[in-house]
Amino acid sequence: MNAPSKQAMVPFISVANMMKLVLHLGIEQVMVDLAEEIEGDFRRWPLFDKTPRVASHSDVGVIELMPTSDGVTYGFKYVNGHPSNMKQGLQTVTAFGLLADVATGYPLMLSEMTILTALRTAATSAMAAKWLAPKSTAMALIGNGAQAEFQALAFKAICGITEVRLYDIDPAATQKCLTNLQGRGLTLVPCTTPEDAILGAQIITTVTADKTNATILTDNMVGAGVHINAVGGDCPGKTELHRDILLRSGIFVEYPPQTRIEGEVQQLPPDYPVTELWQVMAGTAPGRTDARQITLFDSVGFAIEDFSALRYIHGKLTETGFYDQLDMIADPDDPRDLFGMLLRAA
Repeated sequence: MNAPSKQAMVPFISVANMMKLVLHLGIEQVMVDLAEEIEGDFRRWPLFDKTPRVASHSDVGVIELMPTSDGVTYGFKYVNGHPSNMKQGLQTVTAFGLLADVATGYPLMLSEMTILTALRTAATSAMAAKWLAPKSTAMALIGNGAQAEFQALAFKAICGITEVRLYDIDPAATQKCLTNLQGRGLTLVPCTTPEDAILGAQIITTVTADKTNATILTDNMVGAGVHINAVGGDCPGKTELHRDILLRSGIFVEYPPQTRIEGEVQQLPPDYPVTELWQVMAGTAPGRTDARQITLFDSVGFAIEDFSALRYIHGKLTETGFYDQLDMIADPDDPRDLFGMLLRAA
């Protein structure tokens, strides 16, 4: 039997190795690095293939593929969203992703993306807030599930947040957050109502999981001069904000054809004006225009962010060594003799 050639081997980052890699580099440093990588790709937005994610919806959740390419490298992510999984002791979101070389079509890397998606989602949130939010040291974090700690640490590392006001309908989730974030340089304030959580906070992050048209924030709760980071509304029929808040806000999105289907703006007419975040970074559209403006980042996640995250991890493999090699490409000595390769394996 022929041993696989070096070209046939593909680096694979397992969950165990992803955790080792992130802890080796430092969680907050990874957040900062990811935000820089994502921002760099947003600045070259026109170079990318762009399409709304390909979604297969069911009564209990969604399974999606998120592809993109910059013409040199291709990437995709497989991801699900099943809020009811938690009742079975399962993750709401799981994911894996792949990078490939456009010139040959050969895969360059296969990786877990459950942890990596949590990291890149939080890094994207804080990156957007860096461009849109008022200067603030306090953030309300409404929804204290699997994404919450990542959001808190990203805003600390990238935006200078020092106080996080925590609220969840399940007090056990808030306690989990308090435990996990202890000793990380944040003042943590557990709150018993969302109204209490937003007191004194000029940044409000909503990151709830239920697949429903919820009203986590009502119009009367949101005063002038705040930035809302709406993360939880990310598929049709799933929102977190009252419609009237949107009508008072400057709305910033990743990719309008996707966000209009999945984001908070699904509540508004299809031609309602929104600003693409990459345009703010490119200087072709304004961000926050005055101190009293409400800015809303209607975050649903887009394939370019996953591409950036995968490419960042790929760039760290040699430095860290936290990966395995997978024999996943058939590589006969003669490219025309795939059948002969099969026979010789006997």
